[in-house]
Amino acid sequence: MKQLFAILLLTFGLSGLVIAQNGDDVLFSVAGTPVTVDEFDYIYSKTNGNNADYSRKSLEEYLDLYIKFKLKVQKAHDLKLDTIPALKEELAGYRRQLADAYLIDRTVTDKLVQEAYERIQQDVDISHILVSVAPDASPADTMAAYQKIMTAKQQLSTGGSFETIAKSVSDDKSAQRNGGHIGFVTALFPKGLYQLETVAYTGPLNQLLGPIRSDAGYHLLKIHSRRPARGEMEAAHILLRVKDGNDAAVKKQMDSMRRTLEDGADFEQLAREHSEDRATANEGGYIGFFGINRYEPVFEDAAFAIENDGDISPVVKSNIGYHLIKRISRKTIQPFEVEKGRLEARISQDPRFEIAKTAMLNRIKMENDFKESAKVLNTFAQMQTDTFLTFRWKAPAKPSKETLFSLDDYKVTLGDFTDWLTRASRKRLRMGGGSSDVQAAVQSLYADFVNEKLMEFEETQLEERYPEFKALMREYREGILLFEATKMLVWDKAGQDTLGLRKFYDTIRGKYRWGDRVRTSVYEVHSKHKDMLTDIRNFAAENTPEEVLAKYNTPENKILKYEEFTYEKNRNVPPPMASAKWEAGTLSANEPTRLNTLKFYKFEEVMPPTTKTLQEARGYVVADYQDYLEKQWVEELKNEYRVKVNRKVFDSLIKE
Repeated sequence: MKQLFAILLLTFGLSGLVIAQNGDDVLFSVAGTPVTVDEFDYIYSKTNGNNADYSRKSLEEYLDLYIKFKLKVQKAHDLKLDTIPALKEELAGYRRQLADAYLIDRTVTDKLVQEAYERIQQDVDISHILVSVAPDASPADTMAAYQKIMTAKQQLSTGGSFETIAKSVSDDKSAQRNGGHIGFVTALFPKGLYQLETVAYTGPLNQLLGPIRSDAGYHLLKIHSRRPARGEMEAAHILLRVKDGNDAAVKKQMDSMRRTLEDGADFEQLAREHSEDRATANEGGYIGFFGINRYEPVFEDAAFAIENDGDISPVVKSNIGYHLIKRISRKTIQPFEVEKGRLEARISQDPRFEIAKTAMLNRIKMENDFKESAKVLNTFAQMQTDTFLTFRWKAPAKPSKETLFSLDDYKVTLGDFTDWLTRASRKRLRMGGGSSDVQAAVQSLYADFVNEKLMEFEETQLEERYPEFKALMREYREGILLFEATKMLVWDKAGQDTLGLRKFYDTIRGKYRWGDRVRTSVYEVHSKHKDMLTDIRNFAAENTPEEVLAKYNTPENKILKYEEFTYEKNRNVPPPMASAKWEAGTLSANEPTRLNTLKFYKFEEVMPPTTKTLQEARGYVVADYQDYLEKQWVEELKNEYRVKVNRKVFDSLIKE
């Protein structure tokens, strides 16, 4: 149904039908049903894209098209097609699928992607101190970690050295090397560090921030600076290592190599011959794409300072030696629509997604006066035995009507929960095995149940909260109705009304014609009998197919096969026929097949152009008859329903 609906929208030029969010001015009405100017404006611009010039001619054409669309939808309503159970079920199923994805996309994914895109525009230079503690650590361990980080913060607040304290306190192993100074980094931070990333991109510069809780533990953070994102560099390099105090000699050798490159030497060849980076030398020094904070800052700074593709850096000294760096290309941050897909993929696998989803669920609770009865839940939990975590547990035959929680006027009962526990048996049984605490299992399952019901509740509010969603649902609903009405009154009639089709064919007789055709005998001989092929061809040239088969085939041994086809000149003619003379008696060249046989064609009868019969042209005639019936239908609808266009409003759309 969905595929047919998509085809239908394309047929009517209404793909991308989405109704604008606001606007009360009525552009036109059909049988009193209004269509706002914003609805029409959005559909017009969406459908026409870059060709939406808002000229009078263009707007008039689209207005006529859209009025016809609305006329058909009105007829579908009057035929009560919207009450057909199968169509109602189809629409409900579509809504469930759309709502699940829409709610998460709009309230979680879209916001996270936009946030991430804004963050990757900048690199941030940070230092941090980490005291590790697992997300599921015991209260005692969590408190110990918190007290440790607060002690470090107090020391820093009273003038302690960040570097010294980081080396003595931080559980980040790199702190022993860098004193807690991470350097420039960019979003997205590693998994589990979303909270740290958020403060790094939103907090004030040069202040001690924290403690910040992440999946890794507690952090203290300093933001030194922010700069426009560097993106990624594609580069190659030549490395000469410094050993045993030979610094000056290596520097001199590298300077000489730099002058050689200035004189036109090939960088890749020099890298192969001289570079002491074994991993890249054989590749002409190619190190691929790299972003910030992957190599030493001095190497990175030199690489990103190269202005043009193909240019080579000055001699650069790092901790391992001297480098010459060649810029191959640079990849900056791309426009949002380009980066969006990559960011969505990363975010969907990042814990920040669940954090944002939890925040959404909490928002739903706050906005809708969430109230729950702990007493009802606790009483139910206390009544459960070990059987609860086995297949033997059954929900009460008579579901309880006690209210478990509510959202505004939306109430969820204990009976709803026990019914859900029956459906969620796999989740419940996974908690079994003898080691799980029954009451803890009930609480855990209840939390999942609440989240599911919160989502269901919010989905019922989508039309009210999100005009775009309301528009999508109206689009699909009207599309289904249009499809059913057109199928009933046009498509089915065109295919089933034999008498009407015949009468219509008589009015267009002669429109569809055959070109030059040839009735052809096709002979096929197995390659093991190829020594007989010349004899068969000669006999076939002078005799009928029946005579050929009688001469060469016996019940015990069938030498050849025969079929008859009619081909139209210049249309799907087999290659051997295309080069043959188009006259009766012609034999084509032999054609090998994939079945280890040889095939040739004989032109038995050349037929001149002629009108196709109704049966021969049926597919084309039915399509034309459908168009004819649809035009008649539209004219009938125009007479049946009053269409009122506000010309003053329409003229306001024209931008000529």
